[in-house]
Amino acid sequence: MYHAIVFLPLVGFLVAGIFGRVIGPRPSEIVTTALLAVSAFLSWIAFVSVGFGSGATRVQVATWMVSGDLVVDWAFRIDTLTAVMLVVVTTVSALVHLYSIGYMHEDPHRPRFFAYLSLFTFAMLMLVTADNLVQMFFGWEGVGLASYLLIGFWYEKPSANAAAMKAFIVNRVGDFGFALGIFLVFVLFNSVSFDQILPRAGELKEATFRFLGHDWNAITLACLLLFMGAMGKSAQFLLHTWLPDAMEGPTPVSALIHAATMVTAGVFMVARLSPLFELSPDAMTVVTVIGAITAFFAATVGLVQNDIKRVIAYSTCSQLGYMFVALGVGAFGAGIFHLFTHAFFKALLFLGAGSVIHAMHHEQDMRNMGALRRYIPFTAAMMAIGTLALTGFPFTAGYYSKDAIIEAAYTSHGGGAALAFMATVIAAFMTSFYSWRLFFMTFEQAPRWGGSHDAHAHASGHAGSHHADGAPGHHEGVAHDNKGHDVEPASHSDLEPGHHADHAHHHRPHESPLVMLIPLGVLAFGAIFAGMIFSRFFIGHDAEHFWRGSLGASQYKVLEEMHHAPLWVVLSPAVMMIGGFLLAFLMYIRRPDLPARAAAQNPILYRFLLNKWYFDEIYDFVFVRGAKALGRFLWKQGDGAVIDRLGPDGISARVVDVTRGVVRLQTGYVYHYAFVMLIGVAALITWYLLTGAGAH
Repeated sequence: MYHAIVFLPLVGFLVAGIFGRVIGPRPSEIVTTALLAVSAFLSWIAFVSVGFGSGATRVQVATWMVSGDLVVDWAFRIDTLTAVMLVVVTTVSALVHLYSIGYMHEDPHRPRFFAYLSLFTFAMLMLVTADNLVQMFFGWEGVGLASYLLIGFWYEKPSANAAAMKAFIVNRVGDFGFALGIFLVFVLFNSVSFDQILPRAGELKEATFRFLGHDWNAITLACLLLFMGAMGKSAQFLLHTWLPDAMEGPTPVSALIHAATMVTAGVFMVARLSPLFELSPDAMTVVTVIGAITAFFAATVGLVQNDIKRVIAYSTCSQLGYMFVALGVGAFGAGIFHLFTHAFFKALLFLGAGSVIHAMHHEQDMRNMGALRRYIPFTAAMMAIGTLALTGFPFTAGYYSKDAIIEAAYTSHGGGAALAFMATVIAAFMTSFYSWRLFFMTFEQAPRWGGSHDAHAHASGHAGSHHADGAPGHHEGVAHDNKGHDVEPASHSDLEPGHHADHAHHHRPHESPLVMLIPLGVLAFGAIFAGMIFSRFFIGHDAEHFWRGSLGASQYKVLEEMHHAPLWVVLSPAVMMIGGFLLAFLMYIRRPDLPARAAAQNPILYRFLLNKWYFDEIYDFVFVRGAKALGRFLWKQGDGAVIDRLGPDGISARVVDVTRGVVRLQTGYVYHYAFVMLIGVAALITWYLLTGAGAH
């Protein structure tokens, strides 16, 4: 069964990738989607078998490599953590495959797209089933490669190419630390297998390792290096800049990468190595603080974004911060529970946004939307469910997992826990505000997509105030580029390749086809009921039996304390959720003139948030320009001036010059040769006299 779960997506990739041009787009779609559906079905069977039975096992596939003491098997480690990830990855991927049949129906390169989706899924399954760090690294890099291909799928767009390269390069920074961490673990344990590392971790709790001229606690150093990889893959603060730009890929890619798979790889890796991390309070503190900063930072940026997909992308970044807070304070089950529930409602939001973009003929700027609830009511209902779950509305999925993290942060005694509690509570308020801002700007207010009688009818009543959610003086239809400068509306310049260029201003919005709506319905069910059904197993009284040693044992004390948090702590997320909703309702429904006035009164803050704290500009100045300058210097001065002029090219040029001069002496005239011979004789006599060779 486990072989089928992992390798069916690989079969789909090979069929669509190699034979796609022969069999055509529709068979490629059907084959890949059907294989993912089978994989997802088997994953749910495995989840029930392992989580609620005794199906934990190890499946040997092959011996991968043996080099001295380094023995790397290709094997599947099947425990509850693996089973949870299998369900998340295959379910979301299968629904994204199904959704893509409708969303990508006009694209001429569908076989390649579906091949990439299946390759991505296979790489992620390799990662989550890894029995050792080397196999995990293989899946880790495979996910990075597949994400590069998917983000840059529309390679005709320079922005898509740039976004794909940015994601690849930023992830390399984190992966460098991850690789160093793997090397250090092998040095410490003489093994990369989890079965050898995790049970023996306590033996090395006090061991030290010399690194960069200092003696470090070995476990702490290994955990920090490994966490550096998690920061890159899961887009944590400082290594987060690739995530919003990844929106250049097709919307189903955004749902797959940013909801359940690639960005959760770092969370999974820390959870898998939780027996190692819990031995290092310093490493746990770093995880907590980075998670808290990420949750707060990304939420602030999400407040002012105008691209519907970028708002959800920053929301993902913020929610990943919540997951790392949970891991950092020792509530490993709560972190994985939020990963589990987040997959449903965030995939729902991304695919719902794709349905909106489809309805608006590939418009993504929310300032060019409005009143869509009347035209796409099912999509609006699904987006409302996703928003309620994200903001933590009582009894939805997010209510159980998100509130648990906030309570765990409050009751934790670990370093950075107080900061994490404050950051997550404030982020909960901002999450509610920007989520309802997105909903109101898109589905309520007056229509701003032009060409509509409704738009003209509403415009006179609202005096054009709805479109003013931008900087002072910006007018309807003017968008900002990534630097915050005014550019043409996204609807004119950012049409997705492969789709017709009929702009929304000439057509009424329309509901998406059934093949796109079914996945929304399935995800909405998960967004409502996943928390209610599974909370007692992930973080409740049945947690110890459910996890059965797949996570660090210290979490059970944290989970127990979490349930005894004061009432005001328990209620604080709900208060923040209501406050964020009321503020968004006031600013975008009751007083739609307020956003523009607030932006006019706080232009510096508005620009600061709109430009994402200027991280892109700082990195461009510090790293990109420096790297380009160094490359240009090595090219011009190193390669051109030194190697070409003085090195091999220079020497060969001098040889050619000398031979060219010598050739001129061969004129064919005897007196020329006699003259040269005479000069030679004169030179020899001169040398003989000057060296005193004959002075005896």
